[in-house]
Amino acid sequence: MDARQLYDNLKQIQEAKGYYFSNDKDRVFELLEALLANKQRYGYMACPCRLASGDREADKDIICPCVYRTPDVQEYGSCYCNLYVSKAWNEGTIAHDYVPERRPPEKMGF
Repeated sequence: MDARQLYDNLKQIQEAKGYYFSNDKDRVFELLEALLANKQRYGYMACPCRLASGDREADKDIICPCVYRTPDVQEYGSCYCNLYVSKAWNEGTIAHDYVPERRPPEKMGF
């Protein structure tokens, strides 16, 4: 699968759930390429904006779409990576505020 196929598949699935890809297509395709690279590297599509451990169980919270996406989009209109956004975020009717990291430090291996 390439980034274009992944885009087409995810777009259909996620838009039906109310999640949209950012209008910044360059950024979206960079992230999709990174997801595919992580799938090849780890066997699963770990969030490209976070450091994956390579242990699927330890990383299950950051397998895209991560468990933090819903609260991020509800509160900020965008997920941490800015891959998935709300319709209002894409339309520019809400501020594009920085989305803070929700993943607990103990899950990040620090």
